[in-house]
Amino acid sequence: MIVLPRLALDRIAAASAVIDPVFLNTPQFVSGPLSHVTGARLVVKVETLNPIRSFKGRGASLLAAGLSPGAHIVTASAGNLGQALAYACRSSGVRLTVFAATGANPFKVARMQDLGAEVVLAGEDFDAAKALARQHAASTGLPMIEDGVAPALSEGAGTIAVELLGFPERLDVVLVALGNGAILGGMARWLQARAPGVEVIGVAAAGAPCMALSWRSAALVETASIDTIADGLGTRIPVPEALADLTGSIADVVLVDDTAMIDGMRLAHRHLGLVLEPSGAAGIAAILSDPERFRGRTVATVLCGGNLTEAQVQQWLQPAAMSDADNSTEIG
Repeated sequence: MIVLPRLALDRIAAASAVIDPVFLNTPQFVSGPLSHVTGARLVVKVETLNPIRSFKGRGASLLAAGLSPGAHIVTASAGNLGQALAYACRSSGVRLTVFAATGANPFKVARMQDLGAEVVLAGEDFDAAKALARQHAASTGLPMIEDGVAPALSEGAGTIAVELLGFPERLDVVLVALGNGAILGGMARWLQARAPGVEVIGVAAAGAPCMALSWRSAALVETASIDTIADGLGTRIPVPEALADLTGSIADVVLVDDTAMIDGMRLAHRHLGLVLEPSGAAGIAAILSDPERFRGRTVATVLCGGNLTEAQVQQWLQPAAMSDADNSTEIG
């Protein structure tokens, strides 16, 4: 029996004709300063220069295009998917209810509300909020949109890989953040088919390793808790559909700690002029954590999110927060 991949190449190829152009054709270039610091020839793809500051507008735009005006959907989000769906649903005349954890990033919560979403704060973490969102959807008969489950979210993200393969140099490695698996699954599906020689590596938070552990063991592995500043990667219950999408399509999953992500954020801020959230700097963190693995190779990474509170900016990116080690990487 032949099992066809869940994510379709033809739908990824056609998605750009449907996705809101504001999310497409994002900058991708070699960063000389970051290449010097990391030892890799580092190609960055910047997904934060859009109205929601993250890559998730691609998949949300594709999904919303298939909904009828007046429809009402439910989702759970740490904030970025909720913003993306709120932005897309507002344009499509679709109602959106988002469940988020009680401790969710207040900047992201405010942005979801500003974009027209009804936000319900419930549950101690993302997975608890998602369980409550499922219950609400079941009790009301509304569709539940889950990141890593809805194919359109992953296939929309796959358009990042379509664009990345237009880069004029051959890529050796592509590093992609791994939370629920939507961006990695969509990109890996395209890269496996169109550039099988590229090593695709997922990057998960060491304090939220459930997807990494599940991929490595080929079994669903839940963790008891989450301990990371990277809310975009913070999940303790793996998504089976997303894991199936990754099976046979990626080379590895690596874990990075919070310190490495903060170092990556600071380097991007200093040398690219970009504000990244921890998950957005996961790929840079992976290189900093294991520089010999990537030294001298052409490595692409997706800078996938940049939503921080003012307090987080001051804590992680302001000069007073910089250490002597950070300053030692300054390029003249």
